[in-house]
Amino acid sequence: MVGCPSLSKQHNGVSHSVAFLLGALLPTLLLFFLASDRLGEKLASISNLGNGSGHQQMSHANISGDGMAGEKEDRFPGLAELLPKVATDDGTVIITSVNEAWAAPGSLLDLFREGFKNGEGTAHLLNHTLIVAVDPGALARCEAVHPHCYLLEVKSANVTSANRFMTKSYLELVWAKLSLQQRVLELGYNYLFTDVDIMWLRNPFRHINLYADMAVSTDRFNGKAEDLTNAPNTGFYYVKSTNRTVEMLRRWRAARSRFPPTHDQAVFNEIKGELAAGELQIKFVFLETTLFDGFCQFHGEMDRVCTMHANCCIGLENKVHDLRNVAAVWKNYTSQPPSEKMSGNFRWPVPAKCEASMGQR
Repeated sequence: MVGCPSLSKQHNGVSHSVAFLLGALLPTLLLFFLASDRLGEKLASISNLGNGSGHQQMSHANISGDGMAGEKEDRFPGLAELLPKVATDDGTVIITSVNEAWAAPGSLLDLFREGFKNGEGTAHLLNHTLIVAVDPGALARCEAVHPHCYLLEVKSANVTSANRFMTKSYLELVWAKLSLQQRVLELGYNYLFTDVDIMWLRNPFRHINLYADMAVSTDRFNGKAEDLTNAPNTGFYYVKSTNRTVEMLRRWRAARSRFPPTHDQAVFNEIKGELAAGELQIKFVFLETTLFDGFCQFHGEMDRVCTMHANCCIGLENKVHDLRNVAAVWKNYTSQPPSEKMSGNFRWPVPAKCEASMGQR
């Protein structure tokens, strides 16, 4: 009986020691979790993207108003099940969005898909592309031509028509995409968003800096890839899935109310300095226009360009006309022998209708 008090003291001492160690360890584990940058990091190289499955996938979500309320998975039913079927081996999804007018036969969606098929090393990337339809008409057309479709129905405005720049329906359309993109990041997938008025000619992943949190195209590139004074174009950008980029998307969407009424690109341009310099420390890289070309800072060379964007252009019919000319010249160029390609005789056609449209704004 004399030994019992001694054993009790030893037991209490062990309990206190365990409690002390747990108390010291838990904050460390919490800090480690919060500091973790990846939400499902994978090691495969993005420049060697493989072929994906070809069966059709489609789901449906609704967006009303500014889309900020209730960041719950059930706002995007079926998305978590769909993304693994679309993603590359390293967990990257290419995303574009269309409405009924853009998805109509002979319109932008057909040109977009044609670009992948006629590009150099790009055809297989279509299997890793998720087409987000914002109305039922666009969904029906998507299902007819593409294996991976998702309905993100925008009910706060009529978004089925051509939606000229800065109209209410245009603004609802461009903002709706960010809510879905935030969810993609939360689910642990990187994404490359591309406007549907961009023609893919060569594999762009070979020229995207994967050490950046976000790589974004530019309307006008100043020659310095990390210079925040570059004019970003959010029609084409890659975002790596991290805790910080999820918060970046949340703040980007929330900033809409600070700069009304304007589009996502203008708001991003206003806050990019805050995102880079604040506690998030987002690393941005801006893509040079000789590789990621567009009608704003038009280059004539064809030997390096990866994408051609019908930016600085107002009017669906103008975009379609000038992109068709680009597609025709590209098809002729790629059919030539290497010696002819290197001759320097091939130049992009001037986007005359788009240039004229900018004087009519």
